[in-house]
Amino acid sequence: MLLGCIGDDFTGSSDLGNTLAKEGMRTVLYGGVPEEAAAPEVEAGVVALKSRTIPVAEAVSQSLAVLDWLEAQGCQQYLFKYCSTFDSTPQGNIGPVAEALAERLLAQSVIVCPAFPGTGRSVYQGHLFVNDRLLNESGMEAHPLTPMTDADLRRWLAPQTSLSVGHVPAATVFQGAEAIRKALTRAKERLLVVDAIRDEDLHAIGTAASDLPLLTGGSGIAMGLPANFRQKGLVDSNPPAWHGEDGPCAILSGSCSTATRGQIARHKTRHPTMEISADAVMSGEVSAETVASWILATSGLPLAYTSADPETVAEAQQTFGRDAVATRIEALFADTARILCDRGVRRLIAAGGETSGAVVEGLGISTMEIGPEIDPGVPAIRATGRPLTLALKSGNFGGEDFFEKAAGVLS
Repeated sequence: MLLGCIGDDFTGSSDLGNTLAKEGMRTVLYGGVPEEAAAPEVEAGVVALKSRTIPVAEAVSQSLAVLDWLEAQGCQQYLFKYCSTFDSTPQGNIGPVAEALAERLLAQSVIVCPAFPGTGRSVYQGHLFVNDRLLNESGMEAHPLTPMTDADLRRWLAPQTSLSVGHVPAATVFQGAEAIRKALTRAKERLLVVDAIRDEDLHAIGTAASDLPLLTGGSGIAMGLPANFRQKGLVDSNPPAWHGEDGPCAILSGSCSTATRGQIARHKTRHPTMEISADAVMSGEVSAETVASWILATSGLPLAYTSADPETVAEAQQTFGRDAVATRIEALFADTARILCDRGVRRLIAAGGETSGAVVEGLGISTMEIGPEIDPGVPAIRATGRPLTLALKSGNFGGEDFFEKAAGVLS
């Protein structure tokens, strides 16, 4: 294995796997810390954790455990992958995990770059934009778990870590890889927010980072990394042919993002949907058996969702507690996915990072093969050794017709 990657959720990890596979690396996605060695043909390993919103100490511990495994596979470079909307709080978890990895790897200049222009995320003058809006004006300020109220990544990251935080501006990035490399070498700070607004910026950053032990960012930061290994004669693989699965398809959505709610609204006009309220989940009125039975008895592309508007989510959190609501809903989706697959579902679509993580954990999937891209940042995935294909979608990703498109690609 050449490149070892640690993802803080499942959708982001599949997004990263998609980027690396498109750039020609034989990539495998692992759910949680693997217990066995990677297959010898794997060039990039992406280990998906569910650590974005867990306590900081647990996130650090799990990430270091993954690093131990990746080091044992002989990796030459490491990437800590987080969301392109930098989902975190002033306490963590991005800063503490990045710091722990940097200390373990003795990394002096660590890139921080969540930019992903293909999905409208760009970093300019140290600020994160979603399309033409600052992050804190994009809807992310109302996120139920990681409300992003400041678009200045330097200011948001600094309280999370004892490491110094610096900046490599767009004016330097536009000059190309050599200018970026010099800026990284000369910087006194250890964590360096690097501007990027175009794919070519990310390719240049990747080239400049060829000798760095550790990078952090969204999946876009990986665009230029496969070429570095290819130039060394280490990557020359032919990706395996993709084949989907026939059989029933089910869609589960727990994301409250604007994009997902738009996708649900469109889907409702064409296919059957079942809305699940937090109140119904917390009271026990709705169970996994209830949801699974409805899906299995419904033709077309049935969708079950808890994706309420932010105000409704906030009311439920105030009534029952934020963590309690999240835990019960994730358990509901995990149990529903398990029942569905036990009863013949062969194509499963999950929307939202926490939902996707719960589904993968509930199904006990440990190894996944990356297939073709469905929409930017979202690949088709095959559960290794099982007749099951999946799409794990970040809440913010995908076009309005994503659910229909994903069902087609998975088949």
